[in-house]
Amino acid sequence: MSKTRILVTGGAGFIGSHYVRTLLGPLGPQDVTVTVLDAFTYAANAANLDPVKDSDRYRLVVGDICDSDLVDRLMAEHDQVVHFAAESHVDRSLASATEFVRSNVVGTQTLLDAALRQGIDRFVHVSTDEVYGSIPEGSCSEEQPVNPNSPYAASKASSDLIALACHRSHGLDVRVTRCSNNYGPYQFPEKIIPLFVTRLFAGRKVPLYGDGLNVRDWLHVDDHIRAVELVRTRGRAGEIYNIGGGTELDNRGLTALLVEACGAGPDSVEYVTDRKGHDRRYSVDWRKAHVELGYKPQKDFAEGLAETVAWYRDNPHVWDRTAQPGQAGPSGGTTGNAPC
Repeated sequence: MSKTRILVTGGAGFIGSHYVRTLLGPLGPQDVTVTVLDAFTYAANAANLDPVKDSDRYRLVVGDICDSDLVDRLMAEHDQVVHFAAESHVDRSLASATEFVRSNVVGTQTLLDAALRQGIDRFVHVSTDEVYGSIPEGSCSEEQPVNPNSPYAASKASSDLIALACHRSHGLDVRVTRCSNNYGPYQFPEKIIPLFVTRLFAGRKVPLYGDGLNVRDWLHVDDHIRAVELVRTRGRAGEIYNIGGGTELDNRGLTALLVEACGAGPDSVEYVTDRKGHDRRYSVDWRKAHVELGYKPQKDFAEGLAETVAWYRDNPHVWDRTAQPGQAGPSGGTTGNAPC
């Protein structure tokens, strides 16, 4: 039986590597091969892929999604694309947005151009709920217009629209996912949960933006990658699928849970000046993915958070090496939601 050849961009990052480990693991489909394309910038780690590095269905290519020659060669060797690669940290996008536009917009267009030239039969574009912007109540359906507020969110919204336009203009089978805030093991310690956990374990204070009442929906990475695979295998061309986790928490409540889980005290929390354009609340309506694809989050948040905290406690040799950008050796681009 011939195998489906999948190109996974950003596959050395937090979410992308989890997807690759799942596809090539014992419970994954046996009819696929995976090539990871990753630029190995600061936020991912080659060690994320160690569990699959000896698989005869796996290959790693170090390279930039903006390199049109490389991308074109790889597209010619593959059937499908799952596109995780992105610059994803809101604070960094506020400091300098240029790399976000280059990677998230130009990089996505480079991939789409090559996919058209090489006749790729499926292109899954992984995005974020941040493209919808802040909403005071209710949940955003896939029909909600994008209304991004940060440079990061704007670059992701742009890449979504470019991908969907490629479907409408050229007929490329493009499927877009928009996830809520991810958490789980292996996440780079700039996002709120691993940042707070690693600081608390080190006896340091954790910074809480503003009044701490910004609300996010939390999605375990297991549930996210399961949904992405459902979209790849069962989704429809030209469609957007929201992926939610079903656990809304404000940052103050999340911080209290993390402080308790790490055995720290309330004096370890330090309120700091709110960041620019800090969206108050995100929430996505994921009923479409449930009805069409059978998606439903399975990981209990309390259980998932406890497992995540335990992973950071038990694996300092992993996260210590990635605590400072540029200090981890090969470490590369990823996607996922920024700190809250």
